[in-house]
Amino acid sequence: MDNRSMVVSKISRWVAPLIFIFGMYVILYGHLSPGGGFPGGVILSSAFILVLLARGREAALHGLPFGLAKKLDAAGAIFFLVIAILGLAFSGVFFSNFIHQTMPGEPLHLFSAGIIIPANLAIGVKVAASLFLVMFALSALRISAQQSGEEKIQTPGGKRP
Repeated sequence: MDNRSMVVSKISRWVAPLIFIFGMYVILYGHLSPGGGFPGGVILSSAFILVLLARGREAALHGLPFGLAKKLDAAGAIFFLVIAILGLAFSGVFFSNFIHQTMPGEPLHLFSAGIIIPANLAIGVKVAASLFLVMFALSALRISAQQSGEEKIQTPGGKRP
């Protein structure tokens, strides 16, 4: 099993979905309790990073392919910008809470925040995808020590970048 513990691999199969669900909870209920898009996105990415560390790059890419992660990264930023521009279009103020102004929700309920939930989702997707891509890029490089004690960077194929 290429130097990975079978126990760590099995436990990560059970824990990663629970971490993912908790991350979604933090994003969706961030306007009612501590949390929101950024901490929820960090929690979401930690589920994929756990899989990456416990079961390898192939398993992590099976859960979140590299191309999809890049698309989600861009889509999160674009969706956040669209929300901000819609505020300008509907109320004349950039990033205005135009949904709450037209349809005020009942306080302390899930849909009481207007654009905060979609904004949290956009930030959560952006942060989760970005952190996964950063961790994946770092895992693609391997630092090995030479006999002289200096470090050189090698890619997984053994070629220098």
